[in-house]
Amino acid sequence: MVRERRHLSPDALRALPVALDAMGGDKAPAEIVAGARRAADEGVPVVLVGPPELVGDTLGLDLIPCTEVIAMAEDPATGVRRKKDSSLVRSAELVRDAEASAMVSAGNTGATMAAALLRMGRLPKVSRPCIATPMPRPGRPPAVLVDSGANVECTPAMLVQFAQMASVFAAERYGSTEPTAALLSIGEEPSKGTPLVKEAHALLAAGVPGVRFTGNVEGRDLLDCPADVVVTDGFTGNVALKTAEGALRFAMRLVLEVLGRDEETKVAGDVLLPHLLGAAGEIDPEVTGGAMLLGVDGVCVISHGSSSAVAIANALHIAHDLAVAGLASRLAELIAEEG
Repeated sequence: MVRERRHLSPDALRALPVALDAMGGDKAPAEIVAGARRAADEGVPVVLVGPPELVGDTLGLDLIPCTEVIAMAEDPATGVRRKKDSSLVRSAELVRDAEASAMVSAGNTGATMAAALLRMGRLPKVSRPCIATPMPRPGRPPAVLVDSGANVECTPAMLVQFAQMASVFAAERYGSTEPTAALLSIGEEPSKGTPLVKEAHALLAAGVPGVRFTGNVEGRDLLDCPADVVVTDGFTGNVALKTAEGALRFAMRLVLEVLGRDEETKVAGDVLLPHLLGAAGEIDPEVTGGAMLLGVDGVCVISHGSSSAVAIANALHIAHDLAVAGLASRLAELIAEEG
């Protein structure tokens, strides 16, 4: 069934609904269902998955019933193994069985990854799936940070595959014809970094199918990054991602505090605020919808735990578009070429 799904035509994939974990996230189920309704009204077919008594009003959307929910704080592996009738596991099974084109969840990130990997399967020759997260670049499409949390310990070969998969994702998601890729390190020179980074640099510099390698970038380059793809291990990537998120929140809070400090700054704020809000919209994570789990045999979007209806609707659009575009097939073909 998996092989058949990956080879479905774009029209067949377009007709399939995106499976949405209705119980995933801090604001479930109300905001999740509202986001689903919004996406459905905009033309994305959606099916909710969750216990009917907990989901409540589906706003007219179809619901696949289940009996269990994996909590946000629950151990991912244990939750997926024991709760086989959970909304997360059932969502992944719908994709596996070609009853859904993709899955989306704002719930437990580790459990989402585990459910997708165990039920949908890993693409042939992929060493480990990874999480690709959009990073803001005002005025330009976002850069892609990979891995942002799936694999704490990595090998140089894994980083090479991350670069390959993220380059395909950047091309499909953001229309980059020849996306550039860089390694995250402590200096631009090839001699800088851990043994992992230096070995990965040597492999990428030697030439890798599907990767346009441009060298190293530093932590200060993560926001408004010169490269389209930034590659690192999951531990470093997650720390870098959370640091950037915190820095953006702090900067916005500081600007708003200054503009409201006294009458003079309030007058200036009246002029500047509309422009600042426009700029803030370009770096708002709600717009990106979520991160992509690359390397599994299907499309899986992992949304932020605090996702609103807007973020969920955007995630559903992204999942549907990438499924129709045949992202999993593109990734499988590229990795097979390398082998």
